[in-house]
Amino acid sequence: MGFSLKIIQLGPVTTNCYLLMDDETKDLVVIDPAWDGELIVEAVDEMGGKLKEVWLTHAHFDHLGGLTDLKKGIDSDFDIGLHPEEKLLYENKGGASYFGLEIDDCPEATKWIADSDFVNVGEYKFQAFHTPGHTTGHLVFYCESESILFSGDLIFQGSIGRTDLPGGSFDQIIRSIKNKVFSLPDDTIIYSGHGPASNVGFERKNNPFLK
Repeated sequence: MGFSLKIIQLGPVTTNCYLLMDDETKDLVVIDPAWDGELIVEAVDEMGGKLKEVWLTHAHFDHLGGLTDLKKGIDSDFDIGLHPEEKLLYENKGGASYFGLEIDDCPEATKWIADSDFVNVGEYKFQAFHTPGHTTGHLVFYCESESILFSGDLIFQGSIGRTDLPGGSFDQIIRSIKNKVFSLPDDTIIYSGHGPASNVGFERKNNPFLK
């Protein structure tokens, strides 16, 4: 068995888009198809994978702006999963107009992911945790076997997600990080929605927002 991870940075605010693949089954998942869907299609082809699902950590425009072109560029169907509380934001194109941007209507969501649900990349199991604070339906995805967490805009290296947009709450985001992220082992790698990777131990000791 083996597990492949590819990171591509896309869009107007340099969002991290993650492609995860089970090397044996070639099943592939995209987390946060941020922008430039055609580039994500190229990355899927380069990896030689079969796109099975898209997981959204949340429904802001900069995490789903490439979804329509990704849908157009992949021959087979795939599920689009997110938390139910993100439905309205998703249907409103992730709030793009709020920032003076226009994106295509999003394809229909086909999979609702709730707190503690398990989702899979081939034989690799990820647990989703509901972590409100940046948005009301924000999710993170944790794979215990690989010691990795995809944190979206919940926590970054030395920082946290913004809480001044609709649905944001500073108190909630701090609780989400302390209750969910800091419950994980220190060596868990954090792959966030923007910026470089970190790990739980480093953030527990050094993140100035969480002292």
